[in-house]
Amino acid sequence: MILAICKKLFAQIALLLLCITLLSWSLPAQAANKIDSELESQVLQIIRQHPEVLIESVQAYQEQQQQKIEQGRKLVLDAVKTHPQAVIGDSPTIGAEQAKILLVEFSDFQCPYCAEAHKTLKQFMAKHQDEVKLVYKHFPLTDIHPEAVVAAKAAWAAFEQGKFWPYQDALFSNQQKLGEEFYVATAQGLNLNVEQFNRDRNSPAANVAIQQDMALGASLGIYGTPFFVMNDELFTGAVKLSDMEAILAKVR
Repeated sequence: MILAICKKLFAQIALLLLCITLLSWSLPAQAANKIDSELESQVLQIIRQHPEVLIESVQAYQEQQQQKIEQGRKLVLDAVKTHPQAVIGDSPTIGAEQAKILLVEFSDFQCPYCAEAHKTLKQFMAKHQDEVKLVYKHFPLTDIHPEAVVAAKAAWAAFEQGKFWPYQDALFSNQQKLGEEFYVATAQGLNLNVEQFNRDRNSPAANVAIQQDMALGASLGIYGTPFFVMNDELFTGAVKLSDMEAILAKVR
């Protein structure tokens, strides 16, 4: 019943918006402004008269989005169990080759929480490298971290020359230095072919790889970093080593 009313109200609002758009094309500016004001009043009146419908609509939308996230997570977690290589793809990995424990990290090189989590991960993997495979996925938060994508492309280019992990260490350890000069200097310090490095990080393939990682993250409903998948367990934030150990014990 509520949904039917909601649809009817939104249809009324949509009709009002359409009418004002069509009228504004053919009327002088002063007249169009007057109609804009009248339309705004009518829309607000509808909302004031039926606030419960608006709330119900928002709640229904949120529930629908949550269902999509849950469905996406189930698909990914099922794939981790049955087809782990499909989840890994061509991403950088470290640790046990035939591991029963798959740890997927979604991270952003400009995120301070990711840098903290990176320290924990290094300790964790040093202890469990014989039973855990760590997979790195790029998830740059472009709205708040302007260097995130550029740094991700640089790391991808280093990966193409077999130096992803030391390059990643340098990025997380020097977040305050992120920038063109640092990317090139780090490549030189790792004895990369700088010409190839520059070509690779500016290539369409770098964009595709990062976008694929972000699409996978989006299917998991990720909005912040760092985010982790350990077999069928999901967790996020700059977790402590003890917390990660507890999750490992749970999925063993």
